[in-house]
Amino acid sequence: MYGMPSDNGDRRQPFPDIAYTAPELDCLRDYFAPDLLEAATERSRLIGVGADHVLIQWGVLDEASYLQHLAAHTGVRIDTPSDTFRSDIPLPSEHLPHVIQHGLLPLRRDGEYLLGIAPRILTARRLSCFAAKSPAVIKRLRLLPTPQLNQALLARAHASLAYAASEGLSQRFPGLTAAPSALRDHLPWQFRLRHAGVLAAAAGLLMLPPLVLLHIVSSMLAIWFLAFSVTRITGALIPSPRVEASSPARDEELPIYTIIAALYHEAASVGQLLQAITALDYPKEKLDVILVIEPDDHETRAAIARWRPPPTFQVLIAPATLPRTKPKALNWALPFVRGSFVTIYDAEDIPEPNQLRAALEAFRTHDARTVCVQASLCINNPAESWLSCMFAAEYAGQFDVFLPGLAVLGLPLPLGGSSNHFRTSALREIGGWDAYNVTEDADLGFRLARAGYRARTFASTTFEEAPAQFGGWLRQRSRWMKGWMQTWGVHMRAPRRLWRDAGAKGVLSLNLLIGGNVLTALAAPILLLELVVYLGLRGATDQPIPLFTGPLMELHLVAIAAGYASTVVVGLMGLARRGQLRRSWVLALTPIYWALLSVAAWRALYQLFRDPYRWEKTEHGLAPRRQAAAPWRERPHLAQVWARITPNVRRNGHFRDNV
Repeated sequence: MYGMPSDNGDRRQPFPDIAYTAPELDCLRDYFAPDLLEAATERSRLIGVGADHVLIQWGVLDEASYLQHLAAHTGVRIDTPSDTFRSDIPLPSEHLPHVIQHGLLPLRRDGEYLLGIAPRILTARRLSCFAAKSPAVIKRLRLLPTPQLNQALLARAHASLAYAASEGLSQRFPGLTAAPSALRDHLPWQFRLRHAGVLAAAAGLLMLPPLVLLHIVSSMLAIWFLAFSVTRITGALIPSPRVEASSPARDEELPIYTIIAALYHEAASVGQLLQAITALDYPKEKLDVILVIEPDDHETRAAIARWRPPPTFQVLIAPATLPRTKPKALNWALPFVRGSFVTIYDAEDIPEPNQLRAALEAFRTHDARTVCVQASLCINNPAESWLSCMFAAEYAGQFDVFLPGLAVLGLPLPLGGSSNHFRTSALREIGGWDAYNVTEDADLGFRLARAGYRARTFASTTFEEAPAQFGGWLRQRSRWMKGWMQTWGVHMRAPRRLWRDAGAKGVLSLNLLIGGNVLTALAAPILLLELVVYLGLRGATDQPIPLFTGPLMELHLVAIAAGYASTVVVGLMGLARRGQLRRSWVLALTPIYWALLSVAAWRALYQLFRDPYRWEKTEHGLAPRRQAAAPWRERPHLAQVWARITPNVRRNGHFRDNV
């Protein structure tokens, strides 16, 4: 009766004509001009939300003021914060996301059950129609502003929500998290047996003659290296299927869409992010934007306040608990998500304005098992240094060529850290993000596959800033390598279970993509050193050298050549699709770049044992930025809204413009 209309997946059914009378504005008719209310009613009809949300989004009045008028008109009392906080909330913590989504909070006070209501979508409209029919029920209802609802939940459930943000995945799926001792606590005897087997195998290898051991290890590395390179080439050469254009969804059919951004020391970049979100071609009344900041990050909090974000933005303070990672911050925001779909942006992201609509179209095109679609990431500062230029070629090959090919093959996708769009229900079903994995995106792609879901790519771009200096690049890449090591280790704890969950494609994808990325970076200097010594000694003497003779030496040469060829070919294809072939000169520096990747990989391996959960933050806002598609607009004052509305209402008889 009072909650959100049922979600039919990607689109909402049009509301019946009777819904366009906007009875939720009856409480305002003595206070605001008829033309203004008529304009809000027309906007409500166009986008399928209550006219009260339209007026609040325009800045005509805030939610608390509107609820005062609604309470006086309907007779529903407004609950005071003190009353709310002294009430019992007879709900377990796992039901709190439904409270936030639907705006309904059961309360028990002085032995009486009440229902607190924070209006969502058409709640105020239905409440206005219902008030005159059932005055007895009205006495049991209480109106709650959304901030008060959130504060009440945090006051009662802060500890449980904070624990769920950090440990929720390890509680629900103990074997699928990088949390410390998670597997030992869940499978103690299997864990010890597996460790004993690994130690026995290592001892057996060490008993072999050194020359034989070296041949075995280097040959295994070369085979893995070659398989990784072949996989990259294969994925790049798979043509993307044609997607037939369909009629775009009307605004009233669009669902609520949530955007989450986890921010830390981003005062220099947060304004750009707010600009980009404001420029999105999506009804602002249907956006739910959550900015999560750390408790000690006062600069970012002040920067957000200076930008005066509209009512669709809410700021959450992450709990001061360990680990202090981006995925923990995302988990903290997940219970507060109101949208049927949710996407993640980083502080430096500039998504194309139509990205949310394109993502919904991608979901509608594929079956219900597709619960994640990944947009392309594109570097917008390639000219700043050769490192950022190489980063641009790498991203172009990865997101515009390689990942679309993997999606066609039906393989699990190692997702990017931002611009991945999810069905909220599926994200909650699999436990959200792993707070202990420092590349939570790659891990999430494989957990989705293990749950029977699919991730795909779609044609939309988000522009990002790449580190231009070696120090920033090394910290970021070391974190990625460490996270890939964590992801591989977590999912290979029980290989047979992984095979049952994700099949052969999942096992191959994990080992060739995640494991291959790490292993090639670790093994590259070993294979290169072996090649250099082989060529040097071969030129210096005609005598056969036992260390560099044997039937597998050619395999090492082929593996190295294939590795360079795959990097260059995929990079060239990506640059060509981006129209950036003039930057292809940077691919000649691939050997140097590989050497730097090896430094990052070995540094990550050291950190994996010394400080596995340390989040080395990438500093943003250092490069010249591409401007967002539209400048930031502050919320209009009533006089500005009125000036834009009146000419249209008087000339056309009704409001047509998209205010």
